[in-house]
Formats: sequence, structure tokens, C-alpha cells
Amino acid sequence: MSITRRIFLRNGALAVVGTTALPSFLTRAAFGAADPGIRNKRLVVIFQRGAADGLNIVVPHAEASYYAMRPTINIPKKSVLDLDGFFGLHPAMASFEPLWKQKHLAIVHAAGSPDPTRSHFDAQDFMESGTPGVKITDDGWLNRALHELPVVSGNVSGSDKSAFRAIALGPSLPRILSGKEPAIAVNNVNDFSVGGKNPNAAPMSNTFEAMYDHSVDTVLHGTGQETFDAVKTLKASDPSHYTPAANANYPKGRFGDSLKQLAQLIKANLGVQVAFADIGGWDHHVNEGSTQGQIANVLGDFSQSIAAFWTDLGDLGEDTVVVTMSEFGRTARENGNRGTDHGHANVMFVLGGPVRGGKVYGRWPGLDQSQLYEGRDLALTTDFRTVLGEVVSRYLGNKDLKTVFPGFDEQSAQFVRFLG
Repeated sequence: MSITRRIFLRNGALAVVGTTALPSFLTRAAFGAADPGIRNKRLVVIFQRGAADGLNIVVPHAEASYYAMRPTINIPKKSVLDLDGFFGLHPAMASFEPLWKQKHLAIVHAAGSPDPTRSHFDAQDFMESGTPGVKITDDGWLNRALHELPVVSGNVSGSDKSAFRAIALGPSLPRILSGKEPAIAVNNVNDFSVGGKNPNAAPMSNTFEAMYDHSVDTVLHGTGQETFDAVKTLKASDPSHYTPAANANYPKGRFGDSLKQLAQLIKANLGVQVAFADIGGWDHHVNEGSTQGQIANVLGDFSQSIAAFWTDLGDLGEDTVVVTMSEFGRTARENGNRGTDHGHANVMFVLGGPVRGGKVYGRWPGLDQSQLYEGRDLALTTDFRTVLGEVVSRYLGNKDLKTVFPGFDEQSAQFVRFLG
């Protein structure tokens, strides 16, 4: 059987992309405390798939037009968790309040992709590739962001690359992490298996290792062997009995489980540098709800999971930045079905140790009729690449933004400056 550039286990726990041989980083001594001089900076990207309603997430409660355009689905002023007298959080996001008050959480409103598409598929593709309006980009911006970064393998910095350097939480690798740099997809750390030793393992996992064992391609064999070494190491830590930190209360469900497993991988000191997770359920054309209902439910899951992840990281949060994004926002006006349709600008959250939080960044365009994009949507004032570019350049240290975001003029855009 011929194995070429990409190998996916879409229905299993692990996927591997790339053909670069991974050295035996796991043959070192057991992971201990990191060298005090080494700072493993991490970026976690979270995608809200389905086009989240930014206006009901970070509510412009001092904007009269907001209430006029949303008579049945607005968030009443008495229920809004006020942030600065103008904006406030949806009440289902109470778990974000401490992060805001501690100045770890920043908000960028009226942000998103400048491309006018209202297609979920195209908009998500553009935001993951980092090239709005360009459909021929074959890799993701988060993968490209790794090109110029120093490598951190477990507790040693140098030329070695950890199999967990770039990870996605899910059954297959997303567009955002596809590219030249090796990356893996972790669906469930408890399902990792090698060599048929786990009787509950999916047969595909055993076949996957067998293909590598008999491969004549030494480069691919190296990639596979190192990944399975990583799997064995993680299994030895008994992941099914992982206990989060005190007060890290993850809600039940796919998203909470994903972030709990990500925290586990980071705390295991496996050399994670970039990670990706997503959460669906944001496409609310009908009965969106207000303080209760569909949007309240998904916002509770979203905010509680992220807050638990932050608590679980403990001191490691000082070297972690979390950025959220969604393909586009929703219409400023509610529709006839007490929902919202596909819009334009949205809201992004930035959480982390180096973040200058407790502030809403970006220029607010207003919601008067004359201020709306195409007469119906919140207008865009901050390109999402400006937000991401600031993290990639000023925090991770990759200054080559022309490669990470081809065609984007970051000089004219200027950074928002939410990083300390």
C-alpha cells in the first residue's frame, strides 16, 4: 500500500499530516520541570462554527438602535453583565466576568473577515486559510505560523519537534492546521491505542501502526513511530483518570471534553505550541432566544468550558493565549422567525497571561441605519488578520506575516495593541 503526503484516521483518535521525520524526542528522560530559561509560548484558536451572533454575545446595551431592531430577542439592560457602561456580556457568560475583572480577557468588537460572502463554507474556509476571497490556498494560516517559530520539544528547546507541537481536538485535521508542518488531530486521549494491546481499540488504529511497521519509507516510518511513541507515553499516564485543577468545572459535552483534554496535553509538557478546537450550534435563524433559549445554552457551554480550561492551566496560563473567532456575524435586525440571518462583522475574544484585558478594543461603527453594512449588518472595522497577526508576531515571535497571511497589508492595518 502506498502512503504519500497525508494520512487521516477520520473516525479514530489520531490523524497525522506531513512527511517531515520527527526525531526521538520521547526517548529522553521522563518529562520533568521545564528549564526555567525556556518559555513555551502557546496559542489556542477556537472556532465558533455557524456564525455566532456577536450583538447578543457582547451587547451594545447603550445603543438605542440595538433594542429597536431586536424587539423579541434583545438582551434586556437589567440582564446584561455590564463591562464598561456601553458594552456588556450575555448573562449566560457569567463565568467570563472574573477573567474580565482580572484583566486576562480582552474583546475586539466589529471584527471579522472583510470578504462579503454569506456562505458558511466559503467564510470558514477563508478564515482558516487566512486568505479571504482566495479559494486556491491549500494550507492553513496556523500551520504557516509555525514556519519561523523556535521549536520546543517537551522540556527541551532546540531542533527537535514534538509530535504534539501542533494539535487539533477532533477526529480529523482541520484546514487551519493543514500544510507543511506536521500536526496531529486528537479525538479522545482515552482511545489512543497501539499494537493491538487495547482490546477496545478500533481496528483502524492497529492497521495504522502495522502500515508504518512495514513501510519501506524511512521518513514516513519515523513520523509514525514517533507519533506512536507519544501515544504510548500519554497512555502510560493513565489519561482516563485525569483530574482537573480545583474549580476547573468543565461542562459535559464535546467542547468541554476537548478543552479538558487539551489542558491535559499541555500540562503533560509534551511541547504543545499551537492548538485548535471548535464548537458548533451558532446558526440561529429561528427562535434564537434571549436570556434563555438556543443562544443562551451554547454560550453557557462556550464560556464555562473556556473558563474551566483557563483555571485548569494554572500558572501555565501566563504563557498561553486563546483567541476565538466565527465565520461572520448575524443581521442587526431580527427576522420574522425570531432569529437572525447571515451577517458581516462579529466579536472576537482574546484571553491570556500577556493580554491587556478588561477592555473592548476596536472602533465601534454604530447601529444606526446609515452606519450598517449594506443596510443590514454590523460594519467591519477590524480585520480578523489584524487580531491574529498581533498574536503571531508580537507574542509567538513570527514576524513574517506576509507568509502567514499572504496579501494582507498589516502595516496599513496596524495592530490593536491588546498585548502587554
